[in-house]
Amino acid sequence: MKEARAINQTARAGLFPTLDAGFGPTREKLSPASQFLPPDGNVPAQTLWRAQASVSYEVDLFGRVSNSVQAANADTQQSEALFRSVQLALQADVAQNYFNLRELDAETDVFTRTVQLREEALKLVQRRFAEGDISELDVARAKSELATARSDAMTVQRLRAASEHSLAVLLGKAPAEFTMAANPLKPVTVRVPPGLPSSLLERRPDIAAAERSMAAANARIGVAKAAFFPSLTLTGSGGFESATLGDLFKWSSRTFLLGPFAGTALNIPIFDGGRRKGNLANARAVYEEDVANYRQQVLVAFREVEDNLSDLRILEDQTATQDDAVKASVRAAQLSRTQYTEGRGELSRRDRCGAHRAAIAACGDAAAGHAGGSTVNLIRALGGGWGDAKPTPVPEPSLAQK
Repeated sequence: MKEARAINQTARAGLFPTLDAGFGPTREKLSPASQFLPPDGNVPAQTLWRAQASVSYEVDLFGRVSNSVQAANADTQQSEALFRSVQLALQADVAQNYFNLRELDAETDVFTRTVQLREEALKLVQRRFAEGDISELDVARAKSELATARSDAMTVQRLRAASEHSLAVLLGKAPAEFTMAANPLKPVTVRVPPGLPSSLLERRPDIAAAERSMAAANARIGVAKAAFFPSLTLTGSGGFESATLGDLFKWSSRTFLLGPFAGTALNIPIFDGGRRKGNLANARAVYEEDVANYRQQVLVAFREVEDNLSDLRILEDQTATQDDAVKASVRAAQLSRTQYTEGRGELSRRDRCGAHRAAIAACGDAAAGHAGGSTVNLIRALGGGWGDAKPTPVPEPSLAQK
């Protein structure tokens, strides 16, 4: 972004005249004709000391300079939009890693309760084995289930540590110095107001960058067209000139020159072998490419918004269904434990931990978008949210429609 701003400053300098100053001697020999002498007149060579200031200014007759400035401005704005796009992506990554960390906290909580239940089940099975009601096979199964639950809990702890380290890096901190207390994930409820205007997508940084790239390419077409027309440059200099250094700054030594020092003030292009025509064709081709990229970017933005909206709607129903499954699983485990304690039936082997984990995964998908659609991704797709956007009013149905 700093580079683009510097280039923009360079382009804007073309709107103003350039002023230079110099000092030093020159050795020259003038022709007799320039001094109004006969052709055989002898003009001796001489050394002249000069202390002069010169000024030069290109008159922007056909918009070459102004179009260059417009292109540089658009490039600067594009760089700023790309910078904001990187910021938005970083913010989204931080949010996704945070929700992933909280999802692992919730899984850790589930496995902690599961290990406790497995320990209690093992004690119950060992007591019934000691009483001779069951065989050693049931004890071995209970021990295996407890060991498996503890192993799964360790796996989640390992994944949480890696997720915490990733979050630390995104926040610019050393992983060894960063820690977050456990806090299980809570359901994230998002209500998108109906009738959001499509103009909300215009503030997406990637779309803004594509639009500014298109504007810069359009301005460069004007620069290429201006090369077909004459250019006018005004120059002049003034200062002091003398044959000796001691007389240099006397009032009688003053001098000036108006007009170009070499060449002509008005340059008219005649023939260049097709260079200007090729530059113009290239500028138009770049513009057409940027227009196509802009349209594609807008279509992608609409697709991302629709994908995330549909995912959120489905995940909301899925989360509610999974909560029902968790409640049913907990109730089944309670009934099985009661019957087993009373000596009726067998201890249920149904893993209610899996139902809890599925519910947590659905909640995590709604928050962080591990399955493609999410709150975070929807906010990112809308360029940062919709808090300051006013919904488009939905028209009331007419009497005939009612």
